[in-house]
Amino acid sequence: MGHMGVDRTLDLVRSRFYWPRMALDVERKVKTCGRCVRRKARPERAAPLVNINTTRPLELLCMDFLSLEADRSGTKDILVITDHFTKFAVAIPTPNQKARTVARCLWENFMVHYGIPEKLHSDQGPDFESRTIKELCQVAGIHKVRTTPYHPRGNPVERFNRTLLDMLGTLRDQDKSCWRDHVKPLVHAYNCTRNEVTGFSPYELMFGRQPRLPVDLAFNLPVQEEQHSSHSEYVQKLKSRLKESYKLAMDKAAKMAHKNKMRFDRHVTASDLEAGDRVLVRNVRIRGKHKISDKWEHTVHVVVRRAGNLPVYTVKPENKDGPLRTLHRDLLLPCGYLPVEESSEHVQKPVSRRPRTRANPALEEENSSDEEDDLLIPVWLSSPVHTVSESPVNVPDIDNPPVFDSQSDFGNIPDMPNSTTDDTEYLSTNGVTPTEQVDEITLTETDSPVDDPDVQERQFPFQEAGTRGANSEERVEEIVPVDTRENMDTNDPVRRSERNRRPPRRLDYTELGNPLITAAKSFLQGLSSVWADVISDGEEPASPSSLTRQIIII
Repeated sequence: MGHMGVDRTLDLVRSRFYWPRMALDVERKVKTCGRCVRRKARPERAAPLVNINTTRPLELLCMDFLSLEADRSGTKDILVITDHFTKFAVAIPTPNQKARTVARCLWENFMVHYGIPEKLHSDQGPDFESRTIKELCQVAGIHKVRTTPYHPRGNPVERFNRTLLDMLGTLRDQDKSCWRDHVKPLVHAYNCTRNEVTGFSPYELMFGRQPRLPVDLAFNLPVQEEQHSSHSEYVQKLKSRLKESYKLAMDKAAKMAHKNKMRFDRHVTASDLEAGDRVLVRNVRIRGKHKISDKWEHTVHVVVRRAGNLPVYTVKPENKDGPLRTLHRDLLLPCGYLPVEESSEHVQKPVSRRPRTRANPALEEENSSDEEDDLLIPVWLSSPVHTVSESPVNVPDIDNPPVFDSQSDFGNIPDMPNSTTDDTEYLSTNGVTPTEQVDEITLTETDSPVDDPDVQERQFPFQEAGTRGANSEERVEEIVPVDTRENMDTNDPVRRSERNRRPPRRLDYTELGNPLITAAKSFLQGLSSVWADVISDGEEPASPSSLTRQIIII
């Protein structure tokens, strides 16, 4: 009823039914509904915050692309690079996000000025995971690491992106159209101010001294630097100053990290996963408008392993082959209560029926047998029972009678002019089965000739088709008498014809009528004509009761 939830469904059921433990059954049914879970289940905060710790400059270099409105020159991308320990940032406007552009900016704008980092951290964008970046890291001896997919908290540079956007947003309206010219001055201002996490400015932690800024020149402020007698003395004092600054920065950063972790973990319900647990994956691949899309993917995954003590798991599809995916815990939803889906087996499509050809005679024989196994053909024969021969005879004119092998088996029945001359009648008209046509036909010995003019005007369908000329082409099989004992010796209990099968042809009628009444009256009319001819010749006719009605299934 529309997946309305536990309360509404329970109220609807209570007003109509009752059974013991009804509330528990309804609640269990709603909570294990696959459609409700995939659409309505909200993401869980089940993973505590894990901080990234560094102890020296250039130990971990983070980078990411920031996209915003295009300026007058058409630039809309900024490659942002930050050092995790010192928080020193570099922002480079780029014309595109190609891997070659990233490699050139890394080398020309950072490595040749500040040195080669130990680790390079980024998301899983194709521009950062390309072969060009891997070759650059291999040549420079850099260890490339990346975040889990769709987990921006794993990249510390995202925090600086918000700061950079706030600084660019404070520009005047006429300056925003050329924001590219203001990126580097704003980033330099950020590097020269005190960072809340470390307690020092990024510039001081990177270079060991305070920068000389334009405000110092504007107010002619003196340089507050000690005089050194030699370079070695300057280096020694610089090392001691940096060592003390690094220690204070590490302590300050550790306190801020612990504070952030405590604040974040207050809203987290820790829930670890084990290998073999069934989970749903967050549907993060959808694009465009997706207001009514499922929040979770349809495929159920199974946990394969965990990455150490981190809330990162490797999962794979449950019932089908698929790639291993490494995801954060917040993108997984435990679903052990959902029913196990059957593995989708390959369903063979039905073979389309084609006309018989020399290339596929076996296929056509099989298809024809399926089509005509249930076809019933009524045949009027005398004992012994006769079957249809293998070779059909195509007769264009239905008025010409077929040739019989033996006349004695038919009880010396004379020819019946202006009627159907052969004993095989095909009543498989379009839309009416033969069993429906001859279901109520009965034979009696006392049937008299039909004198009703309405009956005489109505002819058998085959007779009408024959009188219309060569436009109606019918098929007649030759009747061959076969002893019934021969068929009893075969292994197949049902006698089947081995003739060349052809698709049934549609009969055309000049007017609508009842095929059942037409067949019965046409037969009675022919029987009465034979009876009259025999009486006029003075011969004793054969007993009509010797004619038996047989239905052969081919």
